[in-house]
Amino acid sequence: MNKAFVREPDGTAEYCPRCGAQGQPVTDDTLRMHMTAADRKNLAPSANFCPSPQCEVAYFDCFDRVVLATALAHPIYPKAADAPLCACFGLTAEDIEQDVREGVVTRTKAALAKASSSAARCTELAANGRPCVAWVQKYFLECRQRHGAGGRT
Repeated sequence: MNKAFVREPDGTAEYCPRCGAQGQPVTDDTLRMHMTAADRKNLAPSANFCPSPQCEVAYFDCFDRVVLATALAHPIYPKAADAPLCACFGLTAEDIEQDVREGVVTRTKAALAKASSSAARCTELAANGRPCVAWVQKYFLECRQRHGAGGRT
């Protein structure tokens, strides 16, 4: 087929140079919160977050320059399992585990409600610059499955 009639993709995805995961574009506000000024100077103005928990790269740019998770100002989820899943309100994996063990959704539901409020500062505080809702829901469902549908072990 003649390429003149083939539509090009609307966006160009950037992929982590170490693990190949599709990056999530982040703003300068996100980078400023998690990185030193010196590390920010080493990245292009447009950078991406590597969402793979197994990959050591936190941020990368289109020139394959990277900033490792160990170089960040503090641990971030999902790179560090003990970091809060919700960077704005501090919901941790242990909080979700406790909800599941008790057969309730108290902590999880409260964090999700806060994440939808105007008090959430996800663009700055979350490592990927996005609300934690997807990560929290995924972790909650995985935890429930590990502990059985009723939640109690």
